Amino acid sequence: MTQLQSNVRIEKDSMGPVEVPADAYYGGQTMRAVQNFPISELRFPRAFIKALGQIKLAAAQANVELGLLDQRLGDAIEQAAKEVADGKFDDQFVVDIFQTGSGTSTNMNANEVISNRAIEIMGGERGSKKPVHPNDHVNKGQSSNDVIPTAIHVSALVSMQEVLVPALEKLEKALRQKADEFMGVVKTGRTHLQDATPIRLGQEFEGYADQVKRGLVRVRQAQAELSEVALGGTAVGTGVNTHPQFAARVCAKLSAMNGVDIHETDGHFQAQSTLDNCVAASGALNTVAVSLMKIANDIRWLGSGPRAGIGEIMLPEVQPGSSIMPGKVNPVIPESLTMICAQVMGNHVTITIGGQSGNFEINVMMPVVAYNLLQSIMLLGKGVDNFVNQCVTGLTATERGPEMVERGLSICTPLAPVIGYDAAAEIAKEAARTGRTIREVALERTDLGEERLREILDPMAMTEPHA
Repeated sequence: MTQLQSNVRIEKDSMGPVEVPADAYYGGQTMRAVQNFPISELRFPRAFIKALGQIKLAAAQANVELGLLDQRLGDAIEQAAKEVADGKFDDQFVVDIFQTGSGTSTNMNANEVISNRAIEIMGGERGSKKPVHPNDHVNKGQSSNDVIPTAIHVSALVSMQEVLVPALEKLEKALRQKADEFMGVVKTGRTHLQDATPIRLGQEFEGYADQVKRGLVRVRQAQAELSEVALGGTAVGTGVNTHPQFAARVCAKLSAMNGVDIHETDGHFQAQSTLDNCVAASGALNTVAVSLMKIANDIRWLGSGPRAGIGEIMLPEVQPGSSIMPGKVNPVIPESLTMICAQVMGNHVTITIGGQSGNFEINVMMPVVAYNLLQSIMLLGKGVDNFVNQCVTGLTATERGPEMVERGLSICTPLAPVIGYDAAAEIAKEAARTGRTIREVALERTDLGEERLREILDPMAMTEPHA
């Protein structure tokens, strides 16, 4: 029994008595973790708590089906776990991210909240552990060592499916629409930040769309990595204290709840001693961030100006850009996306270090890997969606690109097969020295004539392969 003392209750665990707030749904082990880890304000996000609640719900159902848990207890646990999954008790998940490396404190946080809520449902006394015990009943057939990595995988997999994949699909579609819109706009290409042969503005945007398309392939590969879960291995991968059918039944229920494939690993010892799947998934996110950084920066540069920059496109004006310069407007939406990309790249470093921190049968940086992986997914998803809505869909082409093509020096490239590389280079040098166009100099220095030069120096023809 618990003893009430004003605004606290006294609970006992294997280490002795501990004071817990009287109205808390969490219990003694959670309270010890709160006291032991007063580090930061970082907590597991909603997606992770939802996955943890779903795992406990599915576990209760499986244990009842297998005859290992009384139906009445199972029903109460199921209702309590669903309420946790639905977000009713998010304020009761109070343990810092920087805690025990296995995430045991957070697993017990969930067990205690669900246990106490189930006790309440059955008319019992919160904190009594009767008739629903956090370890014996809520955690039945499980260990923190297989529950926490499973929760990481499920929450990341579902977040990708619900937030990131739709955002990337939306971005690819928007970029392809712009590619079609801009396909008739010829402009100067750039390599090494120097003028190169002409390219269509639409072709540049086609390149951006194809980057995103390949990013989607990588994200789906990451989802395949995350669909394999450690549940069923319990403490060290051997499956001690769990029914042979338990994990498969739970995974089937989790798959049905979320509309994604979740299956028990066929290699429990690697699944619990490593976070390789998470590192691989983060690697895909890191690559997507690199792609998005390139796209956002290109769009910023193409829209630079409006007078002294490149100015080949116009970005939507969404807010004043300066507290001192009237009328200044900045590319704030691409800037926001580049900062998100930087954060995701930094998160990948943390996840990489976390992934290599497995010792024998367990990884000991699970919480920080979970936090960073989920943050990367959510930031990319929301950042991309915002980038589409407030920037990409409103992009327009200016006349600056086409106007500069005739003055470019690299349009002399098609002359090289006709008059030779060295002769073409001399024409380019003279044009650069005198400020004249390639066409004007070539008309003087060759016998090709206006009609032939018009054919050779056609900028649009230069944007496609031809002999």
